[in-house]
Amino acid sequence: MEGRKQIQLNFIDNTSVGNSGCMGQWKDSKDQSSTKDRIEYYVELAKLAERGKITTIFFTDSYGNPETYEKSASAIFIGGGHVAHMDPLMFAGPMAMATTTVGITCTCTTSYIPPYILARSLSTVDHLTEGRLGWNVVTSFNSAAADAMGLEKMIPHDERYERAAEFMEVLYDLWEGSWEDGAQVFDKEQDMAYDPKKVHKVDHQGRYYKMKAYNHTHPSPQRTPTLFQAGASKAGIGFAAHHAEALFVHGTSPAYVRKQVDAVRQAAYEAGRDGSKIKFFMALLPTLGRTHEEAVAKHGKAQALAYSEGGVATISGFIGVDLSQYPLDEPFDFKAEASDSAIHGWINSIKAATADDTEGPWTPRKLGSMMGMGFGLTAPVGTAAEVADVMERWMDEADVDGFNVQQYVTGESFKDVVDLLVPELQRRGLYWDDYPVPGGTLRENLHGIKGQKLVKADHPAHQFKWNVRKTNHPSLWDLRQNGLELATKEKKKATTNGTT
Repeated sequence: MEGRKQIQLNFIDNTSVGNSGCMGQWKDSKDQSSTKDRIEYYVELAKLAERGKITTIFFTDSYGNPETYEKSASAIFIGGGHVAHMDPLMFAGPMAMATTTVGITCTCTTSYIPPYILARSLSTVDHLTEGRLGWNVVTSFNSAAADAMGLEKMIPHDERYERAAEFMEVLYDLWEGSWEDGAQVFDKEQDMAYDPKKVHKVDHQGRYYKMKAYNHTHPSPQRTPTLFQAGASKAGIGFAAHHAEALFVHGTSPAYVRKQVDAVRQAAYEAGRDGSKIKFFMALLPTLGRTHEEAVAKHGKAQALAYSEGGVATISGFIGVDLSQYPLDEPFDFKAEASDSAIHGWINSIKAATADDTEGPWTPRKLGSMMGMGFGLTAPVGTAAEVADVMERWMDEADVDGFNVQQYVTGESFKDVVDLLVPELQRRGLYWDDYPVPGGTLRENLHGIKGQKLVKADHPAHQFKWNVRKTNHPSLWDLRQNGLELATKEKKKATTNGTT
């Protein structure tokens, strides 16, 4: 067992009032999804995650309600999945107050929020969580989001990533370069709260973004929050290789996922980063029981509650294709292609899955039913020992570092992970007994390095750091002096010309 890397676990959820992944499970009497508009749910989730030594709670998010299926969002609302969405950032503070170490990762888009605004929001939450904030960087894929923002059409897929790359440069400049260490002094003897020589005005004049400002918030514990990403397209892989510290991957076989992992690691090496240090988290949807029979019974109940048409509608939104054009119960060939209004990784996963017809032909209803049961995810059913065997195989064959664990029954399934699965992994020596840095930042615990609060030296954000860059932006003090000099020259010139 010596020398094997340990498994890290994240909980994946969202802040919608309903099931985050498995549509229809709200009908289970133990399901808590109808309570997700109350802070108690999130506080208890954070406490449970910390008891299980979970690395971070990962909140997905999106704007708009896709109306791809039947040109309506009706089926998604009926199913109660990914609707009644609230802002995940709002819950991070209370969750942090109830815990000391577990990370809280929120999804925020680069497509519709101005970089200056998002920089302040994320810095604020990183302060309030004492450095436990992660940011899942997305570019927003659906046309419903574009409609909600008043755009006539979606930003093309690859252009979204080009914009995102410049967006990140603006944020790095604000987070790493605007404020020096020690700018906040509160020195009574000098009669100075902040040192104006150590606060710099960022002047960014790029292709997509133009901004002149001091970062509105002083540096947070991590400065740049811990960065997650999930891009699977060529543009997404390139973006992740440059910026991501951890990636969310999914697929139906270890070989398929290994290709994603290898592609990102290689692209990271080519970008000048150590690709071996990037963390990869595989999507996992386990059904756990104290006996195999109990797990099978739980899974059977979940299958009976799954809302298949809502699953079809969700997939339609993900791939940008209205699957209502196909009869629900008739075989069909899945031929969707990558488009601006699609998640390219989902298209690839569905193509890979439907290529296997050993269990009979594929119909839209079958696809939707699988979506309701975590389509595209590894979904082992069994005892903790049986599920742990599956996880070990994925670690060995796919070269992932851990798992983003999803739940069937909101609240209840995560308890099974903490009470049944975590002890089994610990018994095998595959899971830590405590966090590497109790009370530390998310970055320290993600990488297992005490003191690694800031981005590593090979990360592009590091090059924007005030004491690394070749030339700093002018400081408050510099601008003050230049302003006085210019005013004096203008006054002398006016006097010489006989004006006042």
